[in-house]
Amino acid sequence: MHDEYAILCERYPAPKCALDFANPLQLIIATVLSAQTTDKRVNTVTPELFARYPEAADLAAANPEDVEEIIRPLGFYRSKSKHLLGLAAALDERFGGRVPRTMDELVTLPGVGRKTANVVLGNAFGIPGFPVDTHVMRVTGRLRWRSDWRIAKSDPVAVEKEICACFPPEDWTDLSHRLIFHGRDVCHARKPDCGNCPLRETCPSFAIA
Repeated sequence: MHDEYAILCERYPAPKCALDFANPLQLIIATVLSAQTTDKRVNTVTPELFARYPEAADLAAANPEDVEEIIRPLGFYRSKSKHLLGLAAALDERFGGRVPRTMDELVTLPGVGRKTANVVLGNAFGIPGFPVDTHVMRVTGRLRWRSDWRIAKSDPVAVEKEICACFPPEDWTDLSHRLIFHGRDVCHARKPDCGNCPLRETCPSFAIA
């Protein structure tokens, strides 16, 4: 596991969040929007969204239809707009417009689960967090880094705890980034590019994924 991670560190020496953001509020909004779409696509709509609604109070008071129109290209725009307005209202009313810095508080916000909370903790605040998305699930399963790799639909929280137990907290955020980048670039869901995989010498799923 750790030898394979060292190789991923060489392949992705300076990983960073693919979502564009300038502050914790922008990051939590962008992360909520990233569900069921790509970070690249999210980055095409957030400049207008952030410019029109720079503070949580601004977004909380927004006309839902205006927000829907901005985020329409992302799909699921009605449900996402509802999440954003609820999130903004909760931030404004309960936290003075600021994004909280703890997992326990973050997951009480509308539309925010552990994955989003970990993204915010690790990338906005520098607090160790290990976001588990579909890429992380797929790559750790194919590498058999986790005990439940045979299970088609594993519990993300269990995966988070098991993987985090194997690495120091200061590695968690970059570890997640590298696994995500590897899943996007090489270890694709349907046709993994095993021939160009830097882990092909040790991956137990080489050429059979």
